[in-house]
Amino acid sequence: MTGGASGIARAASVLFAREGASVVVADGRAEAGLETVQEIRSAGGVASFTEVDVSQAASVEGMVEAVLARHGRLDILLNGAGILFYGTVLETDEAAWRRMMAVNLTGTYLCCRAALPPMIRRGRGSIVNISSTVGGHDACAHAVAYVASKGGVAMFSRAMAIDHARQGIRVNVICPGPTDTPMLRGAMNPTELEAFADSFPMGRLAQPEEIANAALFLASDEASFVTGAVFYIDGGQTAEI
Repeated sequence: MTGGASGIARAASVLFAREGASVVVADGRAEAGLETVQEIRSAGGVASFTEVDVSQAASVEGMVEAVLARHGRLDILLNGAGILFYGTVLETDEAAWRRMMAVNLTGTYLCCRAALPPMIRRGRGSIVNISSTVGGHDACAHAVAYVASKGGVAMFSRAMAIDHARQGIRVNVICPGPTDTPMLRGAMNPTELEAFADSFPMGRLAQPEEIANAALFLASDEASFVTGAVFYIDGGQTAEI
């Protein structure tokens, strides 16, 4: 679980462990990642932590090697690491653009590239990539780099699904609507967040656990004929658009 120190990936880590998975929490924030591990272990689950920078190939490859060393196989990859900042093209300098792409899009690519060989050797595997309704379906103002990166994740995932379907690998995408995560709370003040949530059909933000439930389905054998799907978990946002 990349990004497992917080937000959607943390909720997914806890949920998957509760359902019997041995979870490796992978994140660049060791203290918060270890808190996720402790939460899982306190509930009787199996979890460990691996520090990773998803924008760096060597770090990602080390993450996969650590998983294989501990567990002997890799069944599921959830790419939940991501960053968010706002800005138009004119307000987004090259360094900011490159950083957004490096984490959100290139990070997803590097993790998939590293995870695929052991999955292909076993003839099965499930990859769940976290995109966003913003980028996966539509755009929004003042977030050009984020929209571009998340749109890239959605189409990258669908292309992968086609390429590796006959090798037993399923690749699916979740596009969450506005979700109550530390990342979103860091981007808006409480008044802005309340107005934002109220603007959508259900009048509230998603909880990370609600997105994690969709990830659990996509990763499971219950979704054995699902690949290349883009799941909008958004409280009616895209239906309204």
